[in-house]
Amino acid sequence: MLHALDAITAIRQGDETAAKPHSWLMKLVSAEERIVNLERITSIGQLAAANPVLDYVERTLKILDSLPVSYWIKELLEEVLMWAETAKGGTMRDRLRWQQSGVNLFLHNIGSAQLYERHIRDTGGVMTPHEEMVHTLILTHGLVGQHIRGEVPFEENLPLLQLVEQGQLTADELIRLLIPLNHCIVGAVSEELWHSVQEEVTALIRRLATGTQPNMWTYEDRLRRLRTASIARGEDFDRQLSQIRQQTDLTHALHGFQNMTLWYVEAALQDYSLEEFMKVLLLALHPKKLYRERQQEEVNPGSVSHLSFEPLMNDMYYDYQGVKKLNVYKKRMIEQYLRQMDWNTCLHGPATVNPHLSHRIERKPELPDTVFFTFEFSRAAEKLIEFCIEAEKSPLYEKAVLLLFDLFGLRRDAYDRFHNEESYLNDMNSTGDYKKVILDYITGEVVLDIGPGGGVLLDLMEEQLPHVRPVGIDISSNVIEALEKRKRLEHKPWEVLKGDALRLREYVEPGSVDTVIFSSIIHELYSYIEMDGFRFNRATVEAALFSAYEVLRPGGRIIIRDGIMTEPVDTMRRIRFREADGLEWLLRYASDFKGREIVYEQLAQDEVRLPVNDAMEFLYTYTWGAEAYVHEVQEQFGYFTPSQYEECIRKTLGEEAIIRVQQHYLQEGYAEALADRIVFMDEEGQPVKLPDSTCLYVIEKPAHS
Repeated sequence: MLHALDAITAIRQGDETAAKPHSWLMKLVSAEERIVNLERITSIGQLAAANPVLDYVERTLKILDSLPVSYWIKELLEEVLMWAETAKGGTMRDRLRWQQSGVNLFLHNIGSAQLYERHIRDTGGVMTPHEEMVHTLILTHGLVGQHIRGEVPFEENLPLLQLVEQGQLTADELIRLLIPLNHCIVGAVSEELWHSVQEEVTALIRRLATGTQPNMWTYEDRLRRLRTASIARGEDFDRQLSQIRQQTDLTHALHGFQNMTLWYVEAALQDYSLEEFMKVLLLALHPKKLYRERQQEEVNPGSVSHLSFEPLMNDMYYDYQGVKKLNVYKKRMIEQYLRQMDWNTCLHGPATVNPHLSHRIERKPELPDTVFFTFEFSRAAEKLIEFCIEAEKSPLYEKAVLLLFDLFGLRRDAYDRFHNEESYLNDMNSTGDYKKVILDYITGEVVLDIGPGGGVLLDLMEEQLPHVRPVGIDISSNVIEALEKRKRLEHKPWEVLKGDALRLREYVEPGSVDTVIFSSIIHELYSYIEMDGFRFNRATVEAALFSAYEVLRPGGRIIIRDGIMTEPVDTMRRIRFREADGLEWLLRYASDFKGREIVYEQLAQDEVRLPVNDAMEFLYTYTWGAEAYVHEVQEQFGYFTPSQYEECIRKTLGEEAIIRVQQHYLQEGYAEALADRIVFMDEEGQPVKLPDSTCLYVIEKPAHS
């Protein structure tokens, strides 16, 4: 085993004196600040009780220990890996002292090389050729991988070539050193990652060792590398970049970009769209003024060599249920901020005026060639976002989020579930078996799926109705973005459009559509969209029906699958709870439900009497559980009885509209989900069937229209 691993093992086993003979280990063990790329961790909370830098160094050494390399290479690389992360270590007092004496604690490869050089001079004076080689390898530590990611220009690696040019190593020896070194560096992050880049790393090292420089990056080459993770998740990079080019001169806007070193750019910005990413980049590259910290001294932007997004990365994540999550609250606000800013503003200013959000560019006196970029929220906005995080999964959550919408001027129906968006779309996809019934009533070729969610109906049409051209329409940019990525990754033939269900003629030609599908979406339109200043308004349903009807061809159909109320509406039912907190659930629900007043009479500690449709609304939220509660209490699932639905159709579409199908039933799964939780009874206390949950309407436009 390597000597360095022996020392780390002794520390792990509780020998606190084991680090004292090793300056590098003392620095790593005493680290008080957690400096880590958040892209690679799963829980921020776990960092408080961990030493991620020491853990990483130990992994690099273990990989080295396992590699079949010659003794001189292993000995040399052990010393490199021991010291390569030391600029991330030290106590707060140590770091302040290092910083004041000129150690670069932000550029960790440079800072670690400086600490190594000081250690050698403190213990032995001038560096030997061996120590100069170690110093160079620390100085360029990780830069090959960063070049592949698009973060570092190739020229940053040229000090390695000087080892060959000065005769310290042959080209073959440099290759034999650098390949295992990069295996240790990348493999300690992920062996899977190493295998994915091994071929490119090897080719780059061979070019470097032989003095053959790769072709200069174009700005497109570099952007493509920086967006690797986003492209892998389905981003249509070429199309979107082409659209941006049509709006602004990127050759001019990105002048000097190819030679700049970027830090933490992917970790901070990979979850943003390419347009948002580009706007951030231009804001950072074209500041009206760059200010030194605590000073009003303007700085020449041309002197900048490094652009860091570390402050933004550190501000964009938090733990949710023990797992690191992107702060979607902040992301939504930043998206809104960037959406209001055109390309000319990004290049020339003035910046979007928002009292609660601005972008900040700063420089630190000790790092004159480095610029730090982030977004800055007002104190009120920060506190409100913190409140939203604390209020998650509580009755306060929805109220907190609504305050956030008001503060930033966001539409409630366009930004619904924040961090639950992904799980919500997955839940919607899991209902595919229930939605198959819709396929039997589709007519023609062009089919609009309104509010497609995760795309389950689009997939079903693709699989079972190959002659159909499915088009999903949603008002949420995030849903559309997720579907576009799926379409690209999975080579789906269906299309998606961002659009408003109440104004379909603005997105498709009237009379050009064969079928319009509303699958579990009208109740959301009814619940969230204001008409005449009110939510839960019958006019919203009428507007949705009329919007769909006017884009239909003669003979086309509207298919509705949604919630339904029971008739007669004055039917009473009793619920006996089998769970200790069941009644508490109902009391809370009656207080929080926004659709209408929920009326109930408590008959016993575990039993209530209430109207059948109030029972229906409560029970079909009760089945979703606590995770969905804060959203479900905002929605009225059953908004019409069968006779009210028919009346609405006749009033909105006229007597000529043909109602081909009019069904209502209890959706499979509800009875099973509630069987062990409640007893559902009539007024005499006899068990009865649960109320109908779901309706199916097929409305046809006459062929002569």
